Amino acid sequence: MTDPYFINFRSRVQQIQAAMAEENIDVYLGSRLRTLSWVSDVFCPWRSFVVIPSQGMPALFSFVIDAARIADETWMDPDHVFGFAPMGGQDQIEQIADYINDLARGKKIRVGIESGMSNYLPEGNLTHYEYEKYKSAIANSEFVNAHTIIDRLALIKDQGTINRFKKASRIVDIGHEAVFEALKDGGWKGMTETEVAGLAAHAMRKAGSEFEWSFTGGNEIASGYRTGYTGGACTPATRKELESGDPLMVDIHSMYRLGLGDHSHNYFIGRATDRQRWHADNFISIVEKTLETYKAGITPLDLAEQMMDFADQGGFADFMVPGFEHGIGMMGDEWRIGLNDGPFSYWTNPEHVYRENEVLICAMQYACPEEKIGFRYENPIVIHMDHCEALSKFKLSVDEIL
Repeated sequence: MTDPYFINFRSRVQQIQAAMAEENIDVYLGSRLRTLSWVSDVFCPWRSFVVIPSQGMPALFSFVIDAARIADETWMDPDHVFGFAPMGGQDQIEQIADYINDLARGKKIRVGIESGMSNYLPEGNLTHYEYEKYKSAIANSEFVNAHTIIDRLALIKDQGTINRFKKASRIVDIGHEAVFEALKDGGWKGMTETEVAGLAAHAMRKAGSEFEWSFTGGNEIASGYRTGYTGGACTPATRKELESGDPLMVDIHSMYRLGLGDHSHNYFIGRATDRQRWHADNFISIVEKTLETYKAGITPLDLAEQMMDFADQGGFADFMVPGFEHGIGMMGDEWRIGLNDGPFSYWTNPEHVYRENEVLICAMQYACPEEKIGFRYENPIVIHMDHCEALSKFKLSVDEIL
């Protein structure tokens, strides 16, 4: 039986090598977490590197305490996984430089590196110190920034990757169901945000999730005034207890074979007031409108202009953050959409034209801090020619929990 989650990683490496040849790059030194995931199919939480030669098998280097586990889980053979440690000749700089020098065989080489900036903390761009040390240790070399090779190749998702995202979204739905069952019929009383996060995590782990991957606190739970932070899209769970009259935002994350699930659902604890329901109806209406609008050919700017006009007509534009998406890929690829080709370096290009089989997070934040209320929607979507496919199937509503 064919594995629906299969990805041809050997083919990915060959695609990288073909792109390297076009840019006259002899060796690619990958350091970003997204690159490690996309090439090696294994979670690398420690500082790690992948060396891709012009031909043949790549080599992965990680902290020695995790190298055996990585060698066991990656598709790459164990002879191409190395552990570095603070011992003579075995630190990451010396070990990787020696490996690349052996590939060069005394010839001058062009080394592709990954440099830049990101709002995502563990992005993994080569540091200034690493750059200087590798440059001096790799003989007769020229360094060029080449991260766009990976970014370009990873943009359109193959079916195995999409299926991993679908599976992760099924797991997220299970997490939401568990939270709802625990909250209803007064179960919320005395419960804290951290308990809600844990309930979701437990259910998702039982369903096969490997990691609550978001570095903004794992499962992000906010209640009361914390839902209404201005521009807020980062709410690590706290020990705040749920209270009657509060809005509640449940933003949970799963991971299945490095494919990521991300979905937010919103509640009221107790009966909503007419004003709270007005806000909730506004929010639901713009989520529905956004999902109806996404398709191939549209740009982030097109979408934002249409949605903010819709919000203005409804009288709630002041409560909307004027952005409706963020990037997503395999573990580590969580921020920018498209390539680094916009007016501001290393930010999403607002003129990026969406193509079929791109995957992103439909993400929006509605916030009214003066009234201590807000809502969040996040859901992975696959872009199709004339529509988008929302991967989490949990209901779109703002429910009252009594």
